[in-house]
Amino acid sequence: MRKVKRQFIGLLVVVLLLPHFVLSNDIEREFRGMWIATVNNLDWPSRTGLTVDEQKSELLKIINTLHGLHFNAVIFQVRPAGDAFYRSSTEPWSYWLSGEQGRAPAQNWDPLQFLVDECHKRGIELHAWMNPFRLSMNLNSEFSPRSVALRHPEWVLTYGNKHYLDPGIPAVRTYLNNVVAELVRKYDIDAIHFDDYFYPYPIAGKTFPDTLSFKTYNRGFANHELENWRRHNVDLIIESLNKTIKSIKPKVKFGISPFGVWKNYDEGDEISGSATSAGNTNYHNLYADVINWQRKGWIDYMIPQIYWEIGHPQVDYITLVNWWGEQSFGRHVYVGHALYKLAEGKTTAWVNPDELPEQVLIARRNKSITGSAFFRMQHLNLNPKDFKNRIDDEIYQTQALLPTMYWLDSIPPQNPHKIKTKGLFRKEHLLVKYTKKQAQSPDHLGYLVFYSDNKQPPEFNNPANIRYFFNENFLDMSAVGNLPVNKKGYLWLVAIDKHHNKGRAVGPVKIKIKP
Repeated sequence: MRKVKRQFIGLLVVVLLLPHFVLSNDIEREFRGMWIATVNNLDWPSRTGLTVDEQKSELLKIINTLHGLHFNAVIFQVRPAGDAFYRSSTEPWSYWLSGEQGRAPAQNWDPLQFLVDECHKRGIELHAWMNPFRLSMNLNSEFSPRSVALRHPEWVLTYGNKHYLDPGIPAVRTYLNNVVAELVRKYDIDAIHFDDYFYPYPIAGKTFPDTLSFKTYNRGFANHELENWRRHNVDLIIESLNKTIKSIKPKVKFGISPFGVWKNYDEGDEISGSATSAGNTNYHNLYADVINWQRKGWIDYMIPQIYWEIGHPQVDYITLVNWWGEQSFGRHVYVGHALYKLAEGKTTAWVNPDELPEQVLIARRNKSITGSAFFRMQHLNLNPKDFKNRIDDEIYQTQALLPTMYWLDSIPPQNPHKIKTKGLFRKEHLLVKYTKKQAQSPDHLGYLVFYSDNKQPPEFNNPANIRYFFNENFLDMSAVGNLPVNKKGYLWLVAIDKHHNKGRAVGPVKIKIKP
């Protein structure tokens, strides 16, 4: 009966929301993220040992696809297993880049720097996705001499078929702070991102072997408080990482994508868990008290992985969206969607082409949810159940700015002093001018281009009116592609910064583009 009731409620909500689905044009701000997994060559690179040109080509194809579909955030896995897809003084180059851990790319190429530059050219955020404790995907992994697994074997534990850093050792936490600090300091990333892997998912009949570190570093926790000690270990690393990030670059975000259930309801105390009956939970199995982190302001956003369908008898999508939305504590909550399940199509729900569009719609109607992210890129390219086309035609019809984080940055960028067009007969080159007194903001990202047939300004809060984004101070408007040709019109520019705060509109200027 409970299952039938949930499914009926879910269906009723979907039916009520369907008329709003085509109104995505009026969504000015929404997080639209895509996970790009590098572990096991899941999304990029397609295989080890590609040439630099082939690797660049694959990345550009990915970023151009996402840009064309109006995504505004990329969650790129830069440290999948104690290794790096960036130039690091501590981490060896990833096996999944070259086929040998520690082997540097040719041509002094840095994949992360390349992707940061290409994302920012298109107004897309780059979230550097790191797995803090995992060191290998199998016990046969060959470590580089630079790997922490060989430099500090006393920090390493084996559980199942993988190696892990022991979160209970203080030196491990210091090491991870140094890893993150280097990344934040060296790269113009927009966020540090962790997924759901803290303590590993439990393996039946096997105990995580941290008895020695508990005995050595128990900080006064009693023998029966092992689970509380583990949670406190993770609390310590999250709190310290937030301080590290903000001390280097105060505006860099810190986000977590936890497993989709924090606690089941019957396990609740101060904060009741969700009305679910999941086999694993963040709190009891991964020792990740993510609600505590959000409540204390240690993180800037959460993307709970709500990878179940509407009406699931144990872990209903709608129940979880509502529950996570209530745990925002003034910070951002986005929904993580199981695009891979739509591609696999293993159950009746995930054969339904409307399942994922309806999930996005339900998340949009929750005022505490401000966006979505999808796992993962390869499955978007497969276009399961025509979902890629529906993203283009229905879900993300127009561009959207990112939701602002007032606690990090609420100051709008400086407006240009003026804009003007150049051209002998056709006014089709746009120049942006600043002065010493009206200088470009240090955190300037680029400009939104708005168009009108006359001097009457368009509605600048309507994303349907955005014609283009560029981040130089010169624009050849013939490259824009969606402006009328051989016809007089007018342009306005709105500057945006890296947190997508908007400046005041500047314009209009007259244009006329040749055919």
